[in-house]
Amino acid sequence: MNSSSPSAVADTPNPPLSHKLRSVLFYIWLAVVTIIWFIPSLLVGLFLPLKARNYWVMGIHCRLVMFGLRWIVGIRCEVEGRDNIPSDGRGYVIISKHQSTWETFMLPTLIYPHVQVVKKELSYLPFFGWGLQLIQPIFIDRNKKTNALKQVIQQGEIRLKAGIHVLVFPEGSRIPSGKRKAFSKGGAMLATKTAAPVITVAHNSSERWPNTHWVKSPGVIRLVIREAIETEGLSTAVLNELTETWINEQVDRISALPFQGEYVEAATSGKRF
Repeated sequence: MNSSSPSAVADTPNPPLSHKLRSVLFYIWLAVVTIIWFIPSLLVGLFLPLKARNYWVMGIHCRLVMFGLRWIVGIRCEVEGRDNIPSDGRGYVIISKHQSTWETFMLPTLIYPHVQVVKKELSYLPFFGWGLQLIQPIFIDRNKKTNALKQVIQQGEIRLKAGIHVLVFPEGSRIPSGKRKAFSKGGAMLATKTAAPVITVAHNSSERWPNTHWVKSPGVIRLVIREAIETEGLSTAVLNELTETWINEQVDRISALPFQGEYVEAATSGKRF
């Protein structure tokens, strides 16, 4: 693989000084935007209905973050399947590949309103966690799997009936290009039990925003959105297999480093940046 390929750039042991400086500036931008936006988010968001609050608190903040990522770091996104983004007012289950923090910022700018299934520890973070609580995500304790699944089903059904999409990362942790982790069935079960349609999302974000290093590299992240799957009559097992197979195939197609045969079994996979 030549040195100009996406994965080669992202995995360089000693990234160029320019990448380090741009990454530092981006983190400063992220901190400033989060702190400044928290005040109007809180003051205005408390009085808005949930759908409007979702856009006001999360949508605008994420757009500001992605603006900084584009113009400071030089990372942009190419979206394939933009026409498949739902606009009929129904609540969809969004099942997405998880490679880095990038998708948690990018997806709210594309598919909204939506809430995420997130670990409860995030609610304790200053500013970010407080804003997160405003949009009422589904907080779960990943150490209590049975109770967590019940929370996803019960709270997810409420969100879906209100026309709010529910985003699920079935791998449960960030898995970089070249590796895989078996999908949990929580997202598929939520969809089949509520007869909600499913949108699946694949991307190669770890090639530009790696999970194991704080330095980001300029370039293009590719994201693919599949046409909605109607779930009525599908079993949880069949739907889970459909989404897992499609996402893995698309990730291999768009990645510089396709699957190398290694499955990750641990609950976590690397650092958090």
